[in-house]
Amino acid sequence: MASAVCAVTARAHLRPALAVPAATARKFLFRCRAASTMDTASASSPDAGKKTTTVFVAGSTGRTGKRVVEKLLAKGFGVVAGTTDVGRARGSLPQDPNLQLVRADVTEGADKLVEAVRGVDAVVCATGFRRSFDPFAPWKVDNFGTVNLVEACRKAGVTRFVLVSSILVNGAAMGQLLNPAYIVLNLLGLTLVAKLQAENHIRRSGINYTIVRPGGLTDQPASGNIVMEPEDTLYSGSISRDQVAEVAVEALFCPESSYKVVEIVARADAPNRPLKDMFAAIKQN
Repeated sequence: MASAVCAVTARAHLRPALAVPAATARKFLFRCRAASTMDTASASSPDAGKKTTTVFVAGSTGRTGKRVVEKLLAKGFGVVAGTTDVGRARGSLPQDPNLQLVRADVTEGADKLVEAVRGVDAVVCATGFRRSFDPFAPWKVDNFGTVNLVEACRKAGVTRFVLVSSILVNGAAMGQLLNPAYIVLNLLGLTLVAKLQAENHIRRSGINYTIVRPGGLTDQPASGNIVMEPEDTLYSGSISRDQVAEVAVEALFCPESSYKVVEIVARADAPNRPLKDMFAAIKQN
């Protein structure tokens, strides 16, 4: 379960100086191929082309964020990949004409992130703190960093936001204070508490959000079908990062996912249901 929070290691960054304003260049780049991008995406997802053409992914070189990038590119969408290390991103992410790399650090404040997200249609936040000797790292990334990204979206006029969070963030209210996973993760700088505070900010922001709370993250291929439940329901279980990325990307294109918090794990005995139907079945409080 510790990997549910700690394994998503990449963070977003501050973009380098360019001769042409970055947002202007990005709009020109993606506008030139918007028609073909939309057609390709529509062929792979019925609602995809109608919902977004360009997505900013924070934490794009992390083990979950990278999969989000790959799935978006596979659908034909433009991706702006936020990363703290552009060189690392260049070596680990696909070589694709629809991919743009930017350096942007979520911990450096909303004003420095505005230019990174300006002109995109949606944001997927798959950031997570790196283990270090800094006891405040979880709050800098999982709380303040996410809040900074939300505020940057508001300033830039981006109205769609998908957050990859974690089950058990509200463990105290669920009666899970003695759950070993809740205890261990909160020993790491109150990680789950930090994530919950960020979630609450998103829900108050007015942005059209979907919060995806996965169970323990694995790097292995899916070994079961996705189970999706309402918030504060699941307190154990694991799921492949591939499936988490699949849910995050589908949420962008699925109207039934708007303004919802969902929790996901994988189970071998679960039926294979369309994600659209699972999102529609969630009744948000």
